[in-house]
Amino acid sequence: MRLQGSIGYAYWPLLYKGDIYTGVFMQAVFGKEIVFDKAVGRFGAIVVFITLTAISGFVRIPVPMSPVPVTLQTFFVLLAGASLGGWRGGISQLGYLALGVCGLPVFSTIGSGFLYLTGPGGGYMAGFVLAAFFIGFMRRFAGSSYVRLFILFVAASAIILLSGVAWLSVLTGYDRVKLMQIGFLPFIPGDLFKAAAAAAAYKVLQPRFDQGL
Repeated sequence: MRLQGSIGYAYWPLLYKGDIYTGVFMQAVFGKEIVFDKAVGRFGAIVVFITLTAISGFVRIPVPMSPVPVTLQTFFVLLAGASLGGWRGGISQLGYLALGVCGLPVFSTIGSGFLYLTGPGGGYMAGFVLAAFFIGFMRRFAGSSYVRLFILFVAASAIILLSGVAWLSVLTGYDRVKLMQIGFLPFIPGDLFKAAAAAAAYKVLQPRFDQGL
């Protein structure tokens, strides 16, 4: 009995170490699963926002005297930047542009391909990428305040409009007054509304995005 007991005591440290190694192994396995699941979730979220940006482009209202319509896209660009984070939000918008450049009919008006981006709407679409990056990297300064989030979204919307106006200036050569009349001022009311709606939507969805992404 003593011999068995002594053997048992002799092997107990090995068994104990084996439990530790097993625990470490399982922790590593489940850790990798969690990382993998989050990676899949983040990729899926990027795809979702690419799709939403594309679909919302077909919800458009023509603007008199402007070559660019009002669309719902800004709403989802703002949400993409806030929900996905800086680089992922920007990548979602780059992915949207890439689909259009590759020939898929995802732009707000008829047409696709790289030449479409050289048209009147090209500057605004480049602004989508800049705005998404901007929101993602500045979001933490807004915290949980709706007002600060709204201000952040308004600033991002201004980036989109200024990008559009800058490109319209290259295309048309109009003076600043004319450019503001056709490329900036008509979009302010809609952009303020979309910024307010996007801020409200993000406040509701923020816990889920923070937990899942």
